[in-house]
Amino acid sequence: MFWSELEEQRSAQQRLLRGTQMMIVLAALLVTAFSAFMAGYAVALSSTERHLSLAEEVWQLTDRYFYYEKPAEKDRLYGAISGLLATFQDPHTLFLPPPSAERERAVMSGQQGGVGIILTQTEDKRFVVIEVRRGWAYERAGGRVGDQIIAVDGQPVADWTFNQLIERVRGALGTQVALTVQREGEPEPITLRVTRQQINVYSEMLDEQIAYLTFTQFTSTAPNEIKAQLESLLAQQPRALILDLRDNGGGFLDEAIQIADFFLDSGLVATEKTSSGEIRRLTSKSGDLAESVPLVVLVNRNSASASEIVAGALRDRGRAVLIGQRTFGKGSVQRLFTLSDGSQLRVTQGAWYTPKETPIERRGDQQGGLQPDVLVELPSDGRRPQGDPILEAALEYIRAHF
Repeated sequence: MFWSELEEQRSAQQRLLRGTQMMIVLAALLVTAFSAFMAGYAVALSSTERHLSLAEEVWQLTDRYFYYEKPAEKDRLYGAISGLLATFQDPHTLFLPPPSAERERAVMSGQQGGVGIILTQTEDKRFVVIEVRRGWAYERAGGRVGDQIIAVDGQPVADWTFNQLIERVRGALGTQVALTVQREGEPEPITLRVTRQQINVYSEMLDEQIAYLTFTQFTSTAPNEIKAQLESLLAQQPRALILDLRDNGGGFLDEAIQIADFFLDSGLVATEKTSSGEIRRLTSKSGDLAESVPLVVLVNRNSASASEIVAGALRDRGRAVLIGQRTFGKGSVQRLFTLSDGSQLRVTQGAWYTPKETPIERRGDQQGGLQPDVLVELPSDGRRPQGDPILEAALEYIRAHF
């Protein structure tokens, strides 16, 4: 018994010794790993600090030695930020200074309005109206496609940039803007006084009992407005519905999913894949008001982002055919950050895919966008043909199929 007890005590001491040795080894490994991590962190931090130090060096030297009038410090800072973002070679990763950021927020929240036109700037720097939206103020004021805007509120626009013109035409809802235009066949300029508004959603019943619905952006108010318009249209028992997403540049994601859901039963609407490896599937549910009405969707090369998500879902799910031009190809997802001075940073953090996993984003050699089921050829120079060939193609399709 004594020998056995002695051996057990000795065995226990050896186990204790081995356990102590193991803990010492583990502690050493942890210290080594932590030291390596901190060393790597210090190297990374040192690298970032060196780059920032170089930027500060350039700032101080130009501030001290530049001969001509120097731009304001804030303008230099914003220029440096924009230059940094340009190295990512992604047009959707961008920086908006406070005034531009505030205007964008006002438009998307429904606080700022326009006059209902789409403009282009020609090679000789003229601003020409290439589309007049149905039901908007410019149409009611007598405006036409082809009008050349030569002054805004009496101020000549010859030396303005395109963005300067847009900023002056837009403004607070209910305010008035005077647009002076030169019109072909008219000897003298014409001044149109137009009240700014935001008719984001417009609908009407066309001939042959065909319903027509269009909207310009996926704003925060769009789902409720569209639902109200759909209820009115469907109460008239249309033969078919035309959903016009031409020149709709997108907007909020949640609102896009809600609007797609009006026309879809239960199923997938889109898939988001992010830089962190996350895969998010956005779905629709059954029971909405427009799930059975025959549907065609109009698109063109300015249909982008949320418009492409909705159009792609409606086609992939067998609810609609697309008629018009290949869409823009903006299928990336941006995360928005409001910065300390009210400016806005947009960073691309993922991409969208249709229910059939079709990528939308146009990158490199990838054409991107959605090819319509019925392609309508239009002039490549941006000129608008007589009439509305895409709408006419939709009407012909409805006559043949519904």
